[in-house]
This record gives sequence, structure tokens and C-alpha cells, in this order.
Amino acid sequence: MDDELYSFVVVSNRLPVDRVVDESGATTWRQSPGGLVTALEPVMRAADGAWVGWAGQPDLELAPFDNDGIRIVPVPLSVTDIELYYEGFSNDTIWPLYHDVIAQPSYHREWWDRYVHVNRRFAEATAAVSAEGATVWVQDYQLQLVPRMLRELRPDLTIGFFNHIPFPAYGIYSQLPWRRQIIEGLLGADVIGFQRVADAGNFTRAVRRLFAYKTSSTSIEVPKIDDGEKRQVIAKAFPISIDATAFEELAQRPEVQERAAQIRRDLGNPTTIMLGVDRLDYTKGIRHRMKAFGELLSEQRMSVEEVALVQVASPSRERVEAYMQLRDEIELMVGRINGDFGTISHQPIHYLYHGYPREEMAALYLAADIMLVTALRDGMNLVAKEYVAARKDEDGVLVLSEFAGAADELKSALLVNPHDIEGLKDTIMRAAAMPRADRRKRMRAMRRRVNENDVANWSAKFLRVLEATKGRDAADAAPAQVVAP
Repeated sequence: MDDELYSFVVVSNRLPVDRVVDESGATTWRQSPGGLVTALEPVMRAADGAWVGWAGQPDLELAPFDNDGIRIVPVPLSVTDIELYYEGFSNDTIWPLYHDVIAQPSYHREWWDRYVHVNRRFAEATAAVSAEGATVWVQDYQLQLVPRMLRELRPDLTIGFFNHIPFPAYGIYSQLPWRRQIIEGLLGADVIGFQRVADAGNFTRAVRRLFAYKTSSTSIEVPKIDDGEKRQVIAKAFPISIDATAFEELAQRPEVQERAAQIRRDLGNPTTIMLGVDRLDYTKGIRHRMKAFGELLSEQRMSVEEVALVQVASPSRERVEAYMQLRDEIELMVGRINGDFGTISHQPIHYLYHGYPREEMAALYLAADIMLVTALRDGMNLVAKEYVAARKDEDGVLVLSEFAGAADELKSALLVNPHDIEGLKDTIMRAAAMPRADRRKRMRAMRRRVNENDVANWSAKFLRVLEATKGRDAADAAPAQVVAP
């Protein structure tokens, strides 16, 4: 383990770097794309930071190393760890449960046992590299037990936790056999962040139902582990965002603008291009938007000569049964719609089952007249914000599910209930016919929101609240002191 100690430590299931092995067998590390590392990079450099996480490959024992000014502390996972802790409990128990049981969760005791085991390994690795009084920020649903484990190991630490996915209502959450243990794990943190006010409320209600702890607004009174005295835990919403300026600058590059024009030409210059960009996941509502589009074609409210739907579906959790089944269903649906309505020169749905670099995504956003975000349940959905950030031309229409966290902020989007297929069809038609002045007014309002609340603002807000808790317990126990205003 690392001999160095760090005053700011981030803990996540995956490290912010990807291991790249070239043809000669030489290993290098490349920074992973994503808003989290972008937001935390300057903080980590300034605060002498380390990042604890898994390197993304099984049975890889690696010593800590420096990458671009950040200390990387790898936590090894075996093939069995990945199968039981990650693919099993994290993604076949917690993920569907927290997304309102859109798919049925599986409950297996051996998955839970491995989840506890791996969380303890992450907690121990974090405790070993954290300086006295360090700030630790734990990320996401794979590591919900880490805050309490860390508090038991290192009561001197200030601990934050951020849940990137929704937190369900108690009626759903209560199905989890280990519901008390998960809540106890999270309450080890000083600050617990959620995407939406509703998620924080669901969590607080679960705490009251299961433990009867006193709560007020965003504060929860929790007994200390060692002496039963009370400590205050903050649970509130901190909606995550993107690096809006960087994404806008990317979309403004001449080669990206030219690529956007090329995409329109390649699609036959249709009047309207609709775009969906998702991980292939049952929470994203991909089938719902395709069903709506297929019916619009069938009812001749839209024509294949004038409208094209581009659906980018990034491969996801390909070894989990529910995802294999979803891929088959969507590919059958695409084939049926294209078979029914396609012509020699026009194809209704252009289905792309692979990921793309950010430059290509920016070009697709610029080419799209309508962005379809029809998630059945989503913590935030950063695709919606990327589309808005890319559209410096103040054009394009965002059709956004009211069940995505982004709907709380992007109120000028056309909000939809994706389960209401008729309503979704009518909203798509409204988007296609929207006058330029209306499009511009709505996009300008959304761009203002995304630019004001970017990812740097998100991390700064969370860390400001977390830092304010430092020494609070000691202050509670000490005589009152006069503090300068």
C-alpha cells in the first residue's frame, strides 16, 4: 500500500484512468472521459489528492502511482468479486431496485456477502492513504457501506457520499433484505448528496421509518458509533452537471461543425433529424420512443422521406441477462420498423450499437433537430445537458422525460411522461413543428441554467457543505466560543 498520506481522497468503483496496453506490451494510462474527473481534477491537485478505485480489469495487482498530478490507488478485484459484487449486487439488485423496479431485482445472500467484503476492502484502502483529518468523498451506489466502515476505522475523517442514481420511495426500498445495513452504511457520512430533492426526501423518510431518528429539513440526528452521543448528518440535493464551457467549445470547432453537416448529408438531408443517445439500459425508455416513432409513421403523421431517428446505444453490462434480453428486443423492434417503413433510399431508424468519441457526439447533437430523452427513471441524465451546451446556435428542441433528474432544472424543455405513448407522439409532433422563435427562447433559458450550474459549481457546492461540517462534533462537545462573523 501507499506510504504517502493525502488530505483529500476520492473513492469510486472505477478509477478515473483506463489502462492501455500497446502492441509491444507497454502499459500507459489514459484519463477516462466523464464529468466527475473534470470537476475534481483541480481540487485534487490543489489539495494534494488521491483517488481510490478499481482499475477495470480483474486480478490486476498494481502499486499506487501518479497520473497527471493525481495519486492513483488501485483496489484489486477478482473475477468472482466482479461477478458477485459488481454484476450481481450492484447491478442486478441495487440498480433495478433504485430505478423503481423497472426490471425485477434479484436478492442473493452470496451477492450481499461479497458486496460487504469488497466495500470493506475499499474502506481499508482509503483509510490507509488518508492523512489525519482528511476529507474523503465516496461516490455512488456500489460503495454505500464504505462511509460507516471508514468512520469505524478513522473517526478523524470528514466523509461525504454522493449517490449518482435515484433513491427510491420507501415502499420500494423496503423490499431490500439488507435495507437497514445500507442506511447505516450511508449514515456514516457527514454529508449525503442526491440528484433530486425527492431522492433526499425518500432517503430521510426511510431513515425515519427504519430507525426513528429525528430529522429536520436536511438534517438527521444519528447516534455516534462509539458513545451514543448524537451527530448531525446532512442529506440534501446537489444536482450534478457537465463542463458546459468545454463542451460548447468542442461543438464550435470547425471540424465538428463540418462533421455535423456531413451527418445531415449522409442521412439524405431530411427535414427533421431526431436523436437518442443512451447506454443500452432498460431505464432509458428506448423502446418507448421507438414505439412512438413507429406509430407516427404508421399513422402517416410523419414520413420516412422527411424524418430520421438516429439511436446511439452504447453497450452496457453485456453479461447481465436483463441487458442481453433488452438488446435483442430493441434490435427486433428496429428491424421491424425499418422493414415496415423503409424504402430503397430512406431508412427510418439508424441504430448504432457502439460508443463514440466526444467529438462525434458533439457533431450528432449539432445535427439533431430534436433530442429525445425518454428515460423511465434517471438520476440526472447528462446527455440532455450536453445537447443544450452544444447548441450555441440556440436551436434544437429537447424532449425530456419528467422522470429524469434534469427535468427539475431544464423546465423549458418539452416535458413528457414516456409511459404515455400518445402524449409522447403529440410532443414529438409539437417539437417538429415548433417555430424558430419558440425554439430559441426555450434553448436560451436552458443554456443559461446549464452554464450557471456546471460541474465545477456542483463539486464546489458539495465540498463547501462538507468542509463546513469539519470539527462540528468537537464543537458540539466543547464550551461555546465566540466566532467572528
